[in-house]
Amino acid sequence: MSYPFEYGDETLWDAGYHSGKLYHALAQGAAGFLGVPSGLTATPQGSCAVDGAVFRVFVHRLYDQYASSSHEVLRELGHGLLVTSLVLLDRIGERITLRPEDAAALDEARRTLARAMAS
Repeated sequence: MSYPFEYGDETLWDAGYHSGKLYHALAQGAAGFLGVPSGLTATPQGSCAVDGAVFRVFVHRLYDQYASSSHEVLRELGHGLLVTSLVLLDRIGERITLRPEDAAALDEARRTLARAMAS
């Protein structure tokens, strides 16, 4: 059983049921913490619809939180969610600007994770 993330008619990530549900729950929790909507909506068909414009704002705010913190635990807690979100954002043809000191590591993490995220 899977939990696909869909952008219009395109499947961005055909996630396994548990990993998809966990990512969606973590994104919703982070969105509440950040005070913005995630742009991810569960559908009656058992998938997750992605609103690209709203999701881009969410990912940007998630990155801003990550980049502005020097708290190691807070950064690590957000890292996996951020990298997964960057993969999805990339798959809808969007990007956010990363600080030079973060760009290489996050881009490498995004490329590595993207290979494991079936679309």
